[in-house]
Amino acid sequence: MTRSKVSAKSKWQILGTYALLSAIAIVMLLPLLWLLSTALKSPSENIFAFPPQLIPEQPTLANFVKVWQTHPFGRYLLNSTIVAVLTVSLNLLFCSLAAYPLARLQFRGRQAIFSAIVATIAIPFQISMIPLYILTVQLGLKNTYLGIIFPSLASAFGIFLLRQAFQGVPEELEEAARIDGCSELGIWWHIMLPAVRPALVTLGLFVFIGSWSDFLWPLIVIDAEEFYTLPLGVAKLEGTFSLDWRAIAAGSILSVAPVFAIFVGLQRYIVTTDVGSGVKG
Repeated sequence: MTRSKVSAKSKWQILGTYALLSAIAIVMLLPLLWLLSTALKSPSENIFAFPPQLIPEQPTLANFVKVWQTHPFGRYLLNSTIVAVLTVSLNLLFCSLAAYPLARLQFRGRQAIFSAIVATIAIPFQISMIPLYILTVQLGLKNTYLGIIFPSLASAFGIFLLRQAFQGVPEELEEAARIDGCSELGIWWHIMLPAVRPALVTLGLFVFIGSWSDFLWPLIVIDAEEFYTLPLGVAKLEGTFSLDWRAIAAGSILSVAPVFAIFVGLQRYIVTTDVGSGVKG
């Protein structure tokens, strides 16, 4: 086969790959585009027209103003922000503290402990939900921010992810730090955490999205509206506006927009880092 034929074949493969990925992206984005279109439509436009009309004839922000003025969405946004930031911070702290000894320290039963932690990933949240609720109530954490955060203080997935990242850090960095008199806690803070920053950002993003969009646990543990998060606030729109889909879509956009903005801002950090570059040959 000549070089020109190989080159032409490669171009067709690249075009096919791009076409497939573009089709998947469109399928994934269509619901969000329909949601945004519905939120921007005026009451005179039919939101269930077929074929769907994604571009509103008379775009308006009245639905966003209506939702913001009739509901304390500012409070919901503040609650979600507090819960998400605290959840991410505490999850990264506890997961990294647990993952470091499991990855780099030698002690009896290390593998058994790690296997037991990873095995809990297979347990559905619905099974542990009732014991967690009882424990939360007994600790007096119902209707509190800490009560919402409580089940997410650490995660088996986070410990697994950071352990794998810590294992990729060259041992020479640790040895050099120990020679300089650095303690294990100092090595964890000054050497290991900077070396696995992309893994920390990735885990933080996953935890943030999970915390921000969580509906079931806040619904169970929160009764007072002053602690409602955005998912609970959006769910309340259904009864208030008697299935006014434009208002519900506007509230949903207000709930999704911060997550989208954070993902776009942090996606450049979700890359593999060459921690070995800190070691001289």
